[in-house]
Amino acid sequence: MRLETLAIICAVRPHGEHGAIVRALTPHDGIQAGYVRGGRSRRLRPVLMAGNLVQAEYRARTDEQLPHLGVELVASRGALLEEPLAAAAIDWSTALTASALPEGQDTPKLYEALDGLLSAIEAAPSARFWAAALVRYELLLLAELGFGLDLSECAATGAREDLAYVSPRSGRAVSAGAAAEYRDRLFALPPFLLSGGSAEWPDVLAGLVITGHFLSRDLLIARQADVLAARERLVDRLKRAAG
Repeated sequence: MRLETLAIICAVRPHGEHGAIVRALTPHDGIQAGYVRGGRSRRLRPVLMAGNLVQAEYRARTDEQLPHLGVELVASRGALLEEPLAAAAIDWSTALTASALPEGQDTPKLYEALDGLLSAIEAAPSARFWAAALVRYELLLLAELGFGLDLSECAATGAREDLAYVSPRSGRAVSAGAAAEYRDRLFALPPFLLSGGSAEWPDVLAGLVITGHFLSRDLLIARQADVLAARERLVDRLKRAAG
């Protein structure tokens, strides 16, 4: 096996005394894991940071063997670690990607979306211009893994207008009229998830409630509690930013 590609660093785990096992998202080969010799060294630690874009070279004698991975830095986002909100967003989005995606699954939409989200965080660390993109990334990841929400029409009537809620059970939209006395059991559907436009803070937080429910129910099972903890830290920071 030999693979040369751009890759976004998503997770780094120490291995042995000096090495590291790195999981990175590639444009056309999904998540790929590799062993980086000297990955914990002073020279490579700034390269192997979550969110960084690298030129990666994977080499293995067989497809079953963990490849050796060589990396060269293309773009660093290390400076964002000094911004608590931006750092929390990078930590969560990359941890989610590394935990949820199976290795080798071709996911070009997710690569483009993650790269776009990280670039938006880099451009505006305060979150005003990227918080909605984070919600959309979570929705896209759910959809790519077969757990997509259906917001195209009302689950009860088939109507495509006046959609105002999401069922926590089915993940389908519900119109305001059809919700009736069940509205307290449904999630509020923020308009930006239908229009694709900008979003105010209350809508962003409502969107995060929806995606958080389905991520924890369908993808991030109990043994991945540490990943959900990263999300909780981010959501808490976003709530403080929203005032």
